[in-house]
Amino acid sequence: VNQDISSNTFVAGQRWASSSEPELGLGIVESTEEQSVDIFFPACDETRRYSLESSPLYRVSFQAGSTVQSEDETELIIERVSESGGLLAYHGENNVLLEQELHSGMSDRDPEERLLRGQTTDNALFDLRLTAMNLIFHWRKSPVRGLFGGKIDLIPHQMYVAHEVSNRQLPRVLLADEVGLGKTIEACLILNRMLVCGRAKRILIILPDSLINQWFVELLRRFNHWFSIFDEERCRAIEASQTDFNPFEDDQLVLASIDWLAKSAKRTKQVTQAPWDLLIVDEAHHLEWHPDKPSAQYQLVEALGQRAGSLLLLTATPQQLGLMSHFARLRLLDPNRFSDFEIFKEETLNYEPVAKLCQKIIANEELEK
Repeated sequence: VNQDISSNTFVAGQRWASSSEPELGLGIVESTEEQSVDIFFPACDETRRYSLESSPLYRVSFQAGSTVQSEDETELIIERVSESGGLLAYHGENNVLLEQELHSGMSDRDPEERLLRGQTTDNALFDLRLTAMNLIFHWRKSPVRGLFGGKIDLIPHQMYVAHEVSNRQLPRVLLADEVGLGKTIEACLILNRMLVCGRAKRILIILPDSLINQWFVELLRRFNHWFSIFDEERCRAIEASQTDFNPFEDDQLVLASIDWLAKSAKRTKQVTQAPWDLLIVDEAHHLEWHPDKPSAQYQLVEALGQRAGSLLLLTATPQQLGLMSHFARLRLLDPNRFSDFEIFKEETLNYEPVAKLCQKIIANEELEK
C-alpha cells in the first residue's frame, strides 16, 4: 500500500477491522461524528459504534502480491494499489476491485500481512489469547456444559436424568417421574444443553392450554430462553404479511396448544411440514390411543415425532397409565420396536419377577435359592 495513504482518517466505505473481535470480519465505515465512528460488519450483520479517541480498530489494506476476494468470491491477485478520496482500489491483471467490494468474511490475519503493516502485539497479549482459547476449549468439552447456569436448585436425580438423556445423539425418551419430582426441570435442562451445544436449533413444545404460560415463564425466568407462543391469531398475522409461507417456520423456539393444533387440519399440516430438531410433549398421558381409533392429538404427536429427530414425552408413571396407554407412549418413541400390543403384553409378563429381584438387591435383602 502506498505510504501516503492515511490510516487515521475515517472515510465512508473504508474497510476496518477490530483487533479485539477479529471474528466480526471486515467492517465498512458507515458514518462518522465528532467523537465516534459507526462500523457495519456484514459477516455478522452488526453495526458497532467506536470512540475515535480509543478503539481497537485498525485499517485493513493489502499489499501487492496478496490474493483478495470479492463478495461473489472471485479471486484477484493484487499487482498494485491506488487511492482516491481515502478509498483503496486493488488492481489485478485484468480487473480492479474497490475495497468496498472486498468479501466481508475474508481474513486479513495472515502473519506476513500483519508484519508488513507493522501490526504486532507483546507476548503478554499472546499469552492472554492462548489462555482464553484454552478456557473456551475446556468449557466446550465440559461434560456438564449446558446443565449449569439455570436459575434452579439442582437435585441429584434431575442432573443424572438430564445428563444421561442429553448425552444421546438423538434422545427419544419418556420422562415419567412422580408428580413433584421435576419432570419439567429435567426437560428444560435437556433442552438447554442441546441448544447450548448446537445440537438443536428448532424446538417445538406442545401442551395443554393451561400450561402454556407456565412453561413460557419458566423457560424465560430460569433459562433465559424466549419462546414464541403460537395461536390462530399469530398464524393469521404471519400469513397476512407473507403469502404462501408456513407460519411455523417464522420462529425457531415455539410453544403451542396441542388441542388448537389437533382441531385444525390446516395447522396440523403446517406444523408437521415444518422441520423440528426437538419435540417436547407435556401431559402426554392424555393422548388417547386405541389400535382402531387413535385420537387427533395422538395422531398429531405421532406425525411430528416421525419428523423430529429427538422426542421427550412428559407423562404420569406407567402404573397410573395402564398397560395399553403405556404401550401407546412407547410406540411414539420407537414404532419399530413397539409395533404390536399383544407381543408387548407377553413381554411384560417377564418384567415383574425381574423387577422384584432388583428391588430385593437394592434393599440388600436375601434372595431365594
